[in-house]
Amino acid sequence: MEKYLQQTKSDCIKVVLFGPESTGKSTLAKELAIHFKTDFIEEYAREYLQKKFEFNKSICQIDDMLPIAKEQMNLENKASIKNSIIFCDTDLLTTKVYSEIYFNHCDPLLKKYALLNHYDLYLLMNIDVPWVKDDLRDKPNERKEMFDSFMKALIENDKKFEIISGNFKERKEKAIRIINNLFNFKV
Repeated sequence: MEKYLQQTKSDCIKVVLFGPESTGKSTLAKELAIHFKTDFIEEYAREYLQKKFEFNKSICQIDDMLPIAKEQMNLENKASIKNSIIFCDTDLLTTKVYSEIYFNHCDPLLKKYALLNHYDLYLLMNIDVPWVKDDLRDKPNERKEMFDSFMKALIENDKKFEIISGNFKERKEKAIRIINNLFNFKV
């Protein structure tokens, strides 16, 4: 399992959309990929857990964390080989944070690679947009605590990040400006 959680070495710039549920991560990842003419890596946990829910109304269990992490890294590694920049709708640090919040535990292997894998920038999505219910979202009243947990993970692990706030248009404009300034992109 360990080799499946490792990042493939590449020169690709990796930007992670990071933060609590229903903060616009997926939407912004898609929009940034379109703007920068590259790929975005979808959140595999959503696909995996939605199928599980539709099959037997089952929710996420701790045993789901490693299979989710494994496929997330597979998707990211494939995209990083062929692009100069990618936008990740999630990463293993996200999976680690959720595992700790929901199960008060994180598999040691997941934790190891959540901290070892390298990303050039995290865009921490603020909770200042409306929460939208779906089959998988379940923490509308804990958004502040969730946001704090995500920020704490970034700070404690010395990850480079910027907080993205405002309406969806403002978020996109701010993210593009940050990326252009940091990585000298002019798209």
